[in-house]
Amino acid sequence: MNKVYPDATAALDGLLRNDITVMAGGFGLCGIPEFLIDALKASGVTGLTCISNNAGIDGAGLGLLLQTRQIAKMVASYVGENKTFERQYLDGDLELEFCPQGTLAERIRAGGAGIPAFFTRTGVGTMVAEGKEVREFDGEKFVMERALQADLSIVKAWKGDAEGNLIYRMTARNFNAPMAMAGKVTVAEVEELVPTGSLDPDQIHTPGIFVQRIIACDGYKKQIEQRTTRPKAA
Repeated sequence: MNKVYPDATAALDGLLRNDITVMAGGFGLCGIPEFLIDALKASGVTGLTCISNNAGIDGAGLGLLLQTRQIAKMVASYVGENKTFERQYLDGDLELEFCPQGTLAERIRAGGAGIPAFFTRTGVGTMVAEGKEVREFDGEKFVMERALQADLSIVKAWKGDAEGNLIYRMTARNFNAPMAMAGKVTVAEVEELVPTGSLDPDQIHTPGIFVQRIIACDGYKKQIEQRTTRPKAA
């Protein structure tokens, strides 16, 4: 089966429809699938439930889909950089499920591993636990969290081959790797597409069995959310 597609639009062809759940990889603006997000925007699909560590910023990342009101619900751990998100949420136009970052990561990992739920101490006694089962283990209370899966996962890797084997670079590994496992269909974009067999098997983070489609992209913007610099010495 040929997994290599010429561009993001072609890679998403036949996978998109309104009201689906999409996992979008990355950590902040690091390691986000920029070209696949652009293709999602251009497709015009609406009613999306997006699962991501964050909601991007105004004009970048998932912020692009918020500006066009294509996202109906966000499942995220941090949304503080996005004024568009803030306005839509406060106006009641956007549904939000906040989730502690570590719990979010484990919910995604569990979804990819086929584990339907797990118990964690994080959130016990807070709003996070409202409406959820709380159980006691060894004298401590734990809240049950359901796993997360998606109709479509879009991820970004540093290198990949034609079989879909992926290597992430540094922080980009945080959410891309588990999300690649938790999607019914996973589409990956990579900075460098190499011949099959040229990747060191010991360096592969996501085996190709989890990736159905892959594209090679260049010209990444790699924006920084908050640029902090030091004054130059006189």
